[in-house]
Order: sequence, then structure tokens, then C-alpha cells
Amino acid sequence: RINFPLRLKALPRETMLTIKLLGANSTSKNTDVLAWTCCPLYPKQQFIHGTVLLSMALYSTFPTTMIAPGICSSDIAAPVTLQIDFPETNLEFIKPEPEEKRDNLEEPTKECLKHIARLSQTHCLLLLSEQKRRILWFYRYYCNNQNCSLPLVLGSAPSWDRTTVSEMYAVLRRWRFSNPLEALGLLTFSFPDQNIRRTAVQQIENLSNDELLEYLPQLVQVLKFEWSLESPLVKLLLNRSLQSIQVAHQLYWLLKNAQNEAHFKIWYRKLLAALQFCAGETLNNEFAKERKLIRILEDIAEKVKAANDPKRKEVLKMELSKLQQFFQEVKVCRLPLNPALVVQGIEADLCSYFTSNAFPLKISFINANVPSGNIDIIFKMGDDLRQDMLVLQIIRVMDSIWLQEGLDMQMIIYRCLSTGKGQGQCRLKRAPLSPSLPAARASSSSAPLGSTCTSSWLYISTKCFLFTNQAIRNFFYSCAGWCVVTFILGVCDRHNDNIMLTSAGHMFHIDFGRFLGHAQTFGNIRRDRAPFIFTSEMEYFITEGGKNPQRFQEFVELCCRAYNIVRKHSQLLLNLLEMMLHAGLPELNSIQDLKYVYDNLRPQDSDLQATSYFTRKIKESLECFPVKLNNLIHTLVQMSVTGSAKPAAPETVPQEWIVLDAEKAIARATILGFNKKPDSLYLVQVVQTCNVVTFVEKSFDQFAKLHSHLQKQFPSHTLPEFPPSWHLPFTDLEHKRVKDLNLYLKQLLSGPRELANNELVLSFFLNWSKNTLAEEPSSAVLGPRSTDHKPGVQLVISYEGTRLTIMLKHMRNLRLPDGSAPSAHAEFYLLPDPDEVTRRKTRAVPKSTDPTYNEIVVYDTVRELKGRVLKLVVKSKGAFVGAVNIQLSSVQLNEEKWYPLGNSII
Repeated sequence: RINFPLRLKALPRETMLTIKLLGANSTSKNTDVLAWTCCPLYPKQQFIHGTVLLSMALYSTFPTTMIAPGICSSDIAAPVTLQIDFPETNLEFIKPEPEEKRDNLEEPTKECLKHIARLSQTHCLLLLSEQKRRILWFYRYYCNNQNCSLPLVLGSAPSWDRTTVSEMYAVLRRWRFSNPLEALGLLTFSFPDQNIRRTAVQQIENLSNDELLEYLPQLVQVLKFEWSLESPLVKLLLNRSLQSIQVAHQLYWLLKNAQNEAHFKIWYRKLLAALQFCAGETLNNEFAKERKLIRILEDIAEKVKAANDPKRKEVLKMELSKLQQFFQEVKVCRLPLNPALVVQGIEADLCSYFTSNAFPLKISFINANVPSGNIDIIFKMGDDLRQDMLVLQIIRVMDSIWLQEGLDMQMIIYRCLSTGKGQGQCRLKRAPLSPSLPAARASSSSAPLGSTCTSSWLYISTKCFLFTNQAIRNFFYSCAGWCVVTFILGVCDRHNDNIMLTSAGHMFHIDFGRFLGHAQTFGNIRRDRAPFIFTSEMEYFITEGGKNPQRFQEFVELCCRAYNIVRKHSQLLLNLLEMMLHAGLPELNSIQDLKYVYDNLRPQDSDLQATSYFTRKIKESLECFPVKLNNLIHTLVQMSVTGSAKPAAPETVPQEWIVLDAEKAIARATILGFNKKPDSLYLVQVVQTCNVVTFVEKSFDQFAKLHSHLQKQFPSHTLPEFPPSWHLPFTDLEHKRVKDLNLYLKQLLSGPRELANNELVLSFFLNWSKNTLAEEPSSAVLGPRSTDHKPGVQLVISYEGTRLTIMLKHMRNLRLPDGSAPSAHAEFYLLPDPDEVTRRKTRAVPKSTDPTYNEIVVYDTVRELKGRVLKLVVKSKGAFVGAVNIQLSSVQLNEEKWYPLGNSII
């Protein structure tokens, strides 16, 4: 007989009784835990009573962090069964009534309310310290949807005793939700109370079916914290599955996959049975066909992986007959990825496998809707795709946030579904047009990460230069979007083979096996040391080969704008990750993982501070040598893997790239003669590799400018010697120049391919100009270039209380007296400054005519702006570059503005 010294009335309805079976080890004389079980004290409305049989599980599987009714099951045989006789009582739980207790509560000051608002920026209950929780609970009646969130307030309650719960209900009753998604935080493990969870579900009911579909993985996960199979959340999901085949279909595969969780296998099995009961015969027949399809794909994938290299293709071809036979039987089948995708067979000749460790299959299904074309999917065995599913889902949520703000980041986000333990499928809609960066380099002799690779790919791979302007825009926006999402989520293991490009210019990432900063190591060195992947070759394309450095400033602005938009929704992103904390994902299982995302979102920062922070991250990524080393290592590994056997997937380099490259190549250029005008013009015969002959006229100065541009673009290459501009008196200058220039052209065009076929050379001789073709369209899609060629500086000046904040954003058109680019830094002075204490200095940006800073300068004790002047001096290694004086009393505060830089200090 065991007596607990507890008052039953003080126990909440959701109290769990946990029991461990101990055994005394006679040898070591230690006491070991052998098995465990648990049960709720109020399985229904009444207190547990009478004789109860409980199945005990081995202690090695004890879930130390989470006990919920879903893990209590007497439906399966167990090594040990425990019988407990509870007192025969008729105790019934009486729900506490909401009751406010404002005794001795003082109304908080304005400063105190500001402090509450700052605390609420934590957004995640698990990241709140005990002290912060005590403050929030003390001022619970002064918290509202303007200065705090409900999960933080209720989660800060000191206990679950009856008095505290009644106060929680009082806060809950008067709360006005600003958004239904705020209620997601009330469905986590931190809130077992059924009334609180019921209120959360009432809010989520306001979401449409399409909105609910976005958050379905999290809702399926938190089903394990429900108290019964008749809970409001269970009913909501079953009701919505009756309204939408999309919801029913995704819910089916999520529940089926969740059955692999050891402690909740029976719980999810019952939920799946409830869904199938509701779904009806027709939909269940569809589910049965999909299950059979997955079993066949499993069998094929296992046999292909087990086969020897020489026989692998033969094994695949033979095993595909099983799929063909399947479609003869069923006629049509829906794909688990999406019920809207109906297929009626496979095109065996287009099916293949990839030469990675898991040997994933590429299956080309024949679309039942014939005009839509084939549907290609990748089926993987041996990889846990649940993590990929989560990362892609969070990225889709971020993209939705941008679109709601009117910002289209041109994101390509493929679909991915885990269909069982260590298996799943994904669909890349544009896979045939999406070679990775190594594929883009495949026909080039340049080294990995050569500066012209991305540029060449994006310009040459499009079938018609008509689309180049759109390709520029797609790359510009998609690159910025992926920089932001991969940084926030800490996506690791980035290298050449998982960053893809489409022929329309979209960049996107694949393969998310590592995230939240869990980077691989190479020896003792972290392979991922850059905040995200933004390389010099990407910058090269964005700035059009360095010709338009102000485009980099626009890129930084776009990244920072996208980052700040997402930061406003930090609470939603942290809630979605917290709801997955108990999903058994290897890299999302602790508070530290949530803290990682919180630190990257920086919700406590102002937009200016966040802009400055993310700009530093862009520069860190751009300057990070380990990224180039990591890409080189991965390229060499891939070369060693694919060196002995050709990859099975034939679509590596688009044929049109090779064709266009060959057509445009210049075989030779010869000066035939010259016309003596005020300036001599040389007649040049240009012969292309396709035997097309054209003639152009060029002056000596134009040849000299071409040579100068090539020197700047290829500083590490040894160019042919260019003829001098001076000449000896009494010599036949023009005839000598014809001879010297012909020698120069012969050496240039027979030299390295990246020089001979560079866009500058092609533009010079063939009179097509990437410059003109790209400048005008890109200006139309990315915004007009500045027509002001005078030096200037862009500032944002704000003033609050006595604090003056200046953000130095960008400078433009900076030159040293000799015409070279300065390594400029800015010095600020707040005048009058009799004590000379107001000097502030920024970091220098090396050798740039249009540097980007996004650095913040703060003056804390500025009592008024009237009579104050901000002096800004730009210097380069001590040399004066420019200066401006700004009368602060006439400044438009909190607005971006360009100020002209003068050539002297006033």
C-alpha cells in the first residue's frame, strides 16, 4: 500500500502517474531501473479507480523529457504487466473558474511596459529565463497582443495548481488574438491543459484549408500531446480531411510516417484508422494503390543499390518491368507527393539513377493529363527526408511572408515527402533544366569557382538572348532569397552539387541533411564556416563583371529588406520549430537548436541594426576562403566518384550551351588594312568557328581600351604584349601598328579559352554586346541606374530622445586623384565639438568606387539638433577623398538620402 502526501484538489486534471520497476543487482549491489509505465490520474472526467493493468516498457526506451497520454497503451504485449488497485472513489474533476486577482498590483510605468515589450521579443517560452518569466507573470494583467504574446504570458505561470490555473483562464478569457497563428504556441508540450488547447484550436479553425495545409506537419506532431482521441484538434483535422482531398492526403502520409515513432506508434495507428474510417472507400482505394507503388519503388531501389556497378543499369531496366505491370493492373495512380498528380505509367528510357551513396532513382512517370508532360520524381532509400521536409516547409512559409508583403523573391522550392523510415520522394519541377554548378563548368577548362562560370552559364545557356534580362532578374532575386533562408535556418554542407541553376536564371538549393549550424568537419575543421553561400562569382554576375558595382549595393538592400520582413514573423518561425522539437529529428532536439535560429533572427534588433548585421554576414561570406576550399574538395571527390563510371542521369549540360558556345567562338581576327581619317580606323576580318566571316572597323584607342579592360578583369593572367602608343619619328606608324596588332590578336585568340571567348572579346569583334543587351533590360527589371556620376554618400539619420543614430549605407563614384578606386572609410564629427570627442570612424572597404557599409554611428547625449552640424569626411589610407557638412535641424529624419561629397573640408 502506497500513500502519497498530496492534496488531490491541488492536482491539475492533466496529472500523470509515472511508475518505474527497480531491480537489485546482487553482484554490484546497485539498484537498476528495469521497466517503466505511466497513466493519467483523470483518464476521463473521473479520478482513476479500481483495478488497472498497465503494460511496462523496457527502461532503455524511457522518454525522459516528455510524458503524455499517447505513450500509455495497454493494447500491445509487453515484457511486464503491472496490476494496480486504486481506491474505489467517485471523485470528479471540477474545472476551475476564471478569476482575476489584482491584489497589491501596481500599474506599471511606461518604462516597465517597454521592458515587457522587450521581453516578449524572445517569442519562445523555452528561451525565457526564470527571472523574465516572473516579471511577465507579475504584470500578466497588463500584457496584451500589442506588447506580448499569450503563450509567453501563460507559460510564465509559476505552477499548475488550481488557483494559478483559474488566473490563467482569466487571462485567456480576455485575450484578443491578433492572428490565428499566434495560437500555435499554445499547442506545444508546455501546455497540457485541455481548456487552453481547446482555445488554441478555436483560433486555428479560422484558417482556410490551404493555410492549414501549410502547418499540417506541426499539427500532426502536437497530436501526441493531446489528452484523448476525441480532442478538439483531432476533430478539426478529421473534419478538414472531409472537406479537402489535399488535407486528407497529406494527413494520411504524415500519420503513416509518424507510426515510426517508438512511443507513439499505437497512438498514431489509432488516428490513422480514424482518418481511413472517415475517408470512405474511394479514397482508401487510392491510398492502397499509393502504398503498393511505394513498395515497388522500395524493392527497385534496394536491388539497384545492391547491384555491382557494371550490372546496375541492367538491374534497373529489368526491375522497371514491375512498375509497368503495376500500371497495367491499376491503370492510373496518384502520387503521394500531391494527389493532383495522376500518372498512368512510366517512360522506362528516361528512368535512371544517380551515382551518390544512396543511388536514388529518377523515375519518369507518364502524366494522365497528357498535355502537361512527364512527371519526374526522385525516390531515395537510406536517407531520412523528414528534415528536408521541415526545412523546405519553413522556406515556403518565408516565401509566403515575402509574397504577402509584395516581394517576389523568385524562389523555386521543390516538394519532398517522407513515405517511411529512411525513405521518401521529391519532385524538382525543372530538374531537366537544372544542372548544378559543376555541370555548368563541365565543358569549361577553367578551374572550379572561376569568376566567369556563373556569368557564362546564365548568358549562354538561354536559347535566345531575348530572355537574358529576365535571367538577370531571376538570379538577382533568387540568390538574395536563398542567402536569407539558408542563413536563418543555418543550412550546412553547401557545395557545388547542391546549389542549382535553371536556364531561366533561378538559383536554388537542394539536400538539407544538415541545418541549424550542425556542420560537418574535415579533420578538426568545420567545413561550413561562411554564414551562407555568396561567392565572388555570384557577385561577378550581379555586377555584370564589375561594370556596375552599384548593383551589389542593390543586392545588399534586397537581402536586408527580405531579412527584416521575415524577422517580423520570428514568433511564427520559432513556434513551428518548437512544435517539431519532439519529432525525433537528429538536428532539432534541444533548446539550443531553437536558440540558434533565435540568434540568427535577432528579433530584439531594430531594422537598422539588423541591416548592419546582415551586411556584415554578406561580406563575411564573400571573403570566406573555406567556401572555395570546400567546393574544391567536393569537386575533387565528385570527380573521383564519377571518374570510373559515367553518371546514369544524362541531363548534365544543356546541349544548347555547347552549340551556342561553339557558334560564337572566334577562330581568328586579322587586320587587312586601314583608312586614314582624322583618326586611323583598321579594317578587321573576323572568322568564327562556324566559318561565318564578318568585318568591323576599330581604332587603335579602341584596341587599347580592350586590352585595359582585359587586364582589369583577368589580373592573374599573362596577356600578350600590347603595342606602345608612342612611335619613333620618321617611321611608317600605321603599317608598323598593323603588324604589331596582328601579332597581338593571334596570341590573344590562341591563348586560354576564358580569354579568347570572353564576353569582352566577343562584344568587341562580333558587335553583339552583353553590355548593351544586359544593361538596358536589367535596368528595366532591377531599377534604373543612377545618372549622377558625382561622388555621393547615402545616410539614414534618426533621432529619438537624446540619441542621434546615423547609418552609413553606401557611397558611389569615388575616385582617387589618379583615377584609381580608393579603400575608403568615413569619419564622423558632431559640431560644435570644442573638446574634440565626437570623432567616429567606420571600417574601410578595400579598392571600391561604390563601397557598401551599412554601419551605425551613435551619439547618446544630443539634447537638440538645432545648431548642430554633422561633418562627414571620406579618406583612403589617410588621403582625402571627399567631405560633406549636414545641418541636422533641416534633415528629414528616418529617410534614406544621398548627399553629394565635396572636394574639400569646410
